[in-house]
Amino acid sequence: MPDRTDRTNSGDVNKHGNLPPETPSFVGRGVELARLRAALDPDTGPARPVTVVGVGGVGKTRLALRAAAGVRDAYPDGVWLTELSPLRTSGLVDLAVMESLRLADQSTRPVIDVITEWAHGRRLLLILDSCEHVLADCARFTAALRSRLPGLRVLLTSRERLALPGEEVLHLEPLPVDGRPGVDEDAGAAVVLFAERAAAAGRPLRDDDPAVRATAVAVCRRLDGIPLALELAAARLTDLTLDQLHTRLGERLPALPPAPDPSAQSPSGTPAPSSPLDLLVSAPGERPPRHQTLRTAIGWSHELCAPLERLLWARLSVFSGGFCLEAVRQVCAGGPLPPERIAGLLDRLVAQSIVLPDPVISARYRMLDTVREYGADWLHALGEERAVRRRHRDHYARLAREGCAEWNTGRQVAWCERVLTEHANLRTAVDCALAEPDGEPATAVEMAGHVGFLWRHCGYLREAQHCLDQALAAESPPGPGRTLALWSRGAVAILQGDQEAAANWAVRCADAAREQGSAVAQVAAVYLRGGHLALTGRQAEAIAVLDAAPRLPVQDDGFGAAQLQARLALSLAHVLRGEFERGREVADEVRTASRKQGEYWCGAFADYLIAQADLARGDIRAAVNGARTSIAGHALLHNTVGAAMSLDLLAAAVVTADDAHRAARLLGIGTRLWELTGRAQMDSPDLIATRRTCELRVREHLGDDAYTTGYRAGLAMTYDEGITYAAISQ
Repeated sequence: MPDRTDRTNSGDVNKHGNLPPETPSFVGRGVELARLRAALDPDTGPARPVTVVGVGGVGKTRLALRAAAGVRDAYPDGVWLTELSPLRTSGLVDLAVMESLRLADQSTRPVIDVITEWAHGRRLLLILDSCEHVLADCARFTAALRSRLPGLRVLLTSRERLALPGEEVLHLEPLPVDGRPGVDEDAGAAVVLFAERAAAAGRPLRDDDPAVRATAVAVCRRLDGIPLALELAAARLTDLTLDQLHTRLGERLPALPPAPDPSAQSPSGTPAPSSPLDLLVSAPGERPPRHQTLRTAIGWSHELCAPLERLLWARLSVFSGGFCLEAVRQVCAGGPLPPERIAGLLDRLVAQSIVLPDPVISARYRMLDTVREYGADWLHALGEERAVRRRHRDHYARLAREGCAEWNTGRQVAWCERVLTEHANLRTAVDCALAEPDGEPATAVEMAGHVGFLWRHCGYLREAQHCLDQALAAESPPGPGRTLALWSRGAVAILQGDQEAAANWAVRCADAAREQGSAVAQVAAVYLRGGHLALTGRQAEAIAVLDAAPRLPVQDDGFGAAQLQARLALSLAHVLRGEFERGREVADEVRTASRKQGEYWCGAFADYLIAQADLARGDIRAAVNGARTSIAGHALLHNTVGAAMSLDLLAAAVVTADDAHRAARLLGIGTRLWELTGRAQMDSPDLIATRRTCELRVREHLGDDAYTTGYRAGLAMTYDEGITYAAISQ
């Protein structure tokens, strides 16, 4: 499946990895950049882990990405960035890396095994960005990976070193304010950056005025040349002159009580001081002076915000990964902050560089880690942290509930894209629900059921498994939420090829559906039982179980999708038993219902089963077209299992059409996709046997050498390249 960056159309996602587009402006850092590129050169020296260390806001990430882009061509298997800042709990670093490598969520094997197996023999650079809040996990993961792959290059950014054996540390200092022009390469880089940002704010500095330059230098000295502090200060030039900015920076900020009234105004109408710096800046000696400088600079920027801007800043800190205006209205409004003021206040925070527009997705926003952390500290000081986090949880619980309610409709693709975009927030909300279910386990189970259902259908199988296992470990009362959670967990196991687990969850789901008294839920539970039987070779039993399920009107929600999947399992059982016409008949019923509902997920599987029947009766052209249509439908919803099944079928149809060279390449592409899913062919003996028969036929046509050449060419393709190749007409 494509990684998260690919799903949001960000960056250059291809054989060279997933680095975002380079920023056009990059000031200074010539010496550090050269040193870092040399350390990352795969042809020089041992593959030691390299950590860029520095205070928040000093530019660690930007330097790492610039250096990595410069050596990208030396890594034919890609430069892969994993952003760790959205993680809110420990134990998820491995999973985050696997997601960034496009290996996400499918397999039941240990994550380190999946990554190691994929990376073995490949030449790639792995970047772990923002390690400081999961430092122990990053150190453990990096050490484990390098013990298995000693040639792997790993670049990390952190506020402190990881203390790994052989770790090379580059301490990144702030940009120099002074220096000797013509002697020091980066002399005055801080002033250059400040001038660039001032121009971007619409207040360019006069280069020919010595007084202006002197004031700019003084500002940069006051801010210790820390890039983030300089950018925040420059953004203030929309409201202040350069002299006013300098004066305000020189003023001592007052110590304030821990929970000020955010709506208070001074008699003059200017914002009342409300920056809790006594809470945010450690006592002398506890933090590096420059860290205190940055916190003070952010606090000063906070001081200049209007009271409601400060309050919104604090409340925005609960989001992970990014946010849209509507989510901000739902989560952040309340008390002195009315919903109708949100849009204007958000625009003000954007103008002040507190909030940044998403560089790829329009009408979406993000915050830098250091700025978000400041807001989170302020939210805690206000005593609002628990309440706002619950509002965040409840908002995304509603979103997941709505997504499930409309999943089996024409909004399915839109919901899939929304789930992918909001993945980090959904994960944070689920973690909140699991950690604090308000004494009601049903709350956590219901949310995990909805989110797990969506994740299962949008390609996040492993995360669905993780959250559902946690939620279902606790006892909770019967009801639709618990039944859906049990169904989703069993459905995850089926796609993972974990048929033993699927059988267990099928029994539990059937019991819950009967206890709930829902006829539709009972039909949904039949899918788990029948699907398990069909995939483990017991076709006659599967047909008996699935045929006995009542035919009820298909719903628009998740259980409606499960109704269609029960019919798909029946069709599959007939096809695997060799009863192709009956299988085609049932699949055609599902395809008709799918088109009526406007959904694609079940429809793509129906296309696959119909194409299987077409191949069996000798209609090769129809089988090829059907398989290609199925692949396109599965790719639309990031369903790697479905795409892999359809690739196996397309290869069989193509070799029957006497194009064995293309079939060999398709088998290689299919193998790559199955590697992403866990157990090949979902551990079904019938599907495995069918695949092996196809491989033998291709080898017979080509011979071993030609087969291996074609197969390896397909195996070397990226996900996107493979899907595109499969879609090309013969």
